[in-house]
Amino acid sequence: MARPTSRRTFRTALAGLLLALAAAGCGAPDAGGGAAEDEGPQQVPATPGKPVVLDILDVAGNLQLTQGMIDEFVAEHPDIVSKVTYSKAPAPDLAGKIKAQQQAGRVQIDLVLTGTDGLAAGISQKLWSSMDAHRAFLGSPDYLEPAAEMQKLAQGQGTAVVYYPSGPLLEYNPDKVKNPPKTPAELLAWAKANPKRFQYADPANSGPGRTWLMGLPYLLGDKDPSSPASWDKTWAYLKELDKYIDVYGSGTTETMKNLASGQTDMIMSTTGWYINPRALGTVPKKMKAAHFDGMTWVTDAQYAVVPKGVDADTMSAALNLVKWMLTPEQQAKAYDDGYFYPGPAIKNVPLSMAPEKSQRTLEEYGVPEFDQWIERFPKRPSLPAEAQVEAFDLWNREVAGG
Repeated sequence: MARPTSRRTFRTALAGLLLALAAAGCGAPDAGGGAAEDEGPQQVPATPGKPVVLDILDVAGNLQLTQGMIDEFVAEHPDIVSKVTYSKAPAPDLAGKIKAQQQAGRVQIDLVLTGTDGLAAGISQKLWSSMDAHRAFLGSPDYLEPAAEMQKLAQGQGTAVVYYPSGPLLEYNPDKVKNPPKTPAELLAWAKANPKRFQYADPANSGPGRTWLMGLPYLLGDKDPSSPASWDKTWAYLKELDKYIDVYGSGTTETMKNLASGQTDMIMSTTGWYINPRALGTVPKKMKAAHFDGMTWVTDAQYAVVPKGVDADTMSAALNLVKWMLTPEQQAKAYDDGYFYPGPAIKNVPLSMAPEKSQRTLEEYGVPEFDQWIERFPKRPSLPAEAQVEAFDLWNREVAGG
């Protein structure tokens, strides 16, 4: 288990990411020092000249949702992909890893599965190939409306492959918390009365953490929820809440384990993070979830992006795979064990299409009220790339760095 992050210590990974942004305007250089070039649509064949090996890096836990889609594609299309190799890394490490390969002129990662954090870092540093250049190849996915809004965050440099309304939600031990807070003010009062018993994770490396950060401006009534620099109420609130938090988790899994062990009694969560760890046994089934009164869902998505520098055959294989992943039959696998509940990014993919295992898991560990809450409360997309990086930096300086 990762060590908890001190609330008075700057994140080395995030700091490195932010320092790297200073070079964003220079693009992602190739071995000759110039910008890595995208292949135009006319240069990418409909299928590769010969089957390729795809090296896929996951920095979002996305393979839990999509590996079944990918493995089936390889099995049914050996003429396109001969083999897939999988690797994983923390999201804050992504930009540095890709940039180093591009600078060396040897891009070894062909496809990245990332959340908005890694997407944002890559956009800021101009690391991703243009997907818009190949939009005719991919077609127009029939996205759910909130997923279509999340697709806009990719700025033409990635494709949303899964979606969920996310949060922010509270998750708590009902043996310790009899009346969960219904407003941020009630949460602050609870934390003050129960110091060190509430926790959330570093927003730069946690879906629930950044959903909480981006959802607060709506809950508190900040003037412009899209502009982190204007979040006067949010930053004041988080600074006050900071007084009663011991440490911030380095990631969501850490906060879940702390809740399970009794080190904390209440944490920030999302629909998927509430369902999946309970289904896996990481968190006791008895834990409960609650929403804030008058909440706004901050939606989330995960994306497929291709680093600049891959050859035309590899790009063709990656595009064919992404197109396959967005078919209804494959999207139904995104229900998984509730990790990104619901999961599908496109329309008309009911739970009845999902594998039987997914249906059984969600019947036992799902929350019927989630669907009601999703219908009841408004939805807004996560912050765009540059604003997310700004929000993480401000949180690191104003809250955790206190």
